[in-house]
Amino acid sequence: MDHQNLLEEKTISMPRIGDTAPNFQAVTTKGNIQMADFAKDKWIVMFSHPADFTPVCTTEMSGFAIRKGEFDALNTELLGLSIDSIHAHLGWVQNVRENTGVYFDFPIIADIDMKVSKLYGMLQPNESETAAVRAVFFIDPSKKIRLIMYYPLNVGRNMDEILRALDALQVSDEHKVAMPLDWKRGDKVICPAPKSLDALNERLADNSVEKVTWYLAKKDI
Repeated sequence: MDHQNLLEEKTISMPRIGDTAPNFQAVTTKGNIQMADFAKDKWIVMFSHPADFTPVCTTEMSGFAIRKGEFDALNTELLGLSIDSIHAHLGWVQNVRENTGVYFDFPIIADIDMKVSKLYGMLQPNESETAAVRAVFFIDPSKKIRLIMYYPLNVGRNMDEILRALDALQVSDEHKVAMPLDWKRGDKVICPAPKSLDALNERLADNSVEKVTWYLAKKDI
């Protein structure tokens, strides 16, 4: 590995699925906050946007705000971030509220020193050295990162998919199952594949599940 790559590796932290979410202390639109402050029974969806007072970011943050009730129903706290000052955040929140009636009623980190962005790998130099990419981190109540989504600066996220993925993670945890392509609440889920001959024979004899083949079986929950 050459010197440049080593330098970049030291500069850019890239948390992975399964890692403990890095702790931090930050100023937000809801006051000072750190990851450890979130309740131990809550999920967290933490998301970054490139900049305040920009069009795509306004549509995305409005989407989170409008559908906040759905995140509440999934026992999930929202946490935004951008590399802007707290004054810019407050001005933007009020500007959007005045012009659209949408109120960003969740904390937005003022990451002006870029510490949290770098800690979470949100600042990616090949995309921008001064603006966070559109990252989404799904963090479970044990503070483990369970899913990560990255979008470039010029493409907005899909709120339906964020909520679908969050719901799928929670249902999978609760019932110890996996989710098929395009799963949504009410669809059948995938049973764990057999891991022994006895389990295989039990699966073949089980008429309570839909067997596509011995290793792919679905059931209602």
